[in-house]
Amino acid sequence: MAGDLNDGGSGLSELMGSNEPLVRLDLNNSVFQERLFSLQKAQRHSAIDTLKKIRQLTWMQLYRDKGLKWEKIISVQPPKGIDAIYSLRITQSRRCTAYRDGEYMRLLTVAPDHDSTYGK
Repeated sequence: MAGDLNDGGSGLSELMGSNEPLVRLDLNNSVFQERLFSLQKAQRHSAIDTLKKIRQLTWMQLYRDKGLKWEKIISVQPPKGIDAIYSLRITQSRRCTAYRDGEYMRLLTVAPDHDSTYGK
């Protein structure tokens, strides 16, 4: 996939020896953007670094990454048309919610605390 926008044109997915596409990020949710931009500077930078990391992973690598901790949220009913909502660690102290839509990770929000991620 040399030249693909998702890997910055570096052909990273080819170098990794995987035919599986890299995770593509959809950051267009206004709630996600508002929460991301309202983080303290250090947390915001950490979140951006995490998003950069995710862009370099395949879905299988993301599922296995122990630092990101991709977890299905069973305590919250997903909206119609979405199979499941997941949480993942976006900073050391924050989690965000997202769902998978083909190759895309559609980010929904950055939770203010751990419990609110799971609808508690």
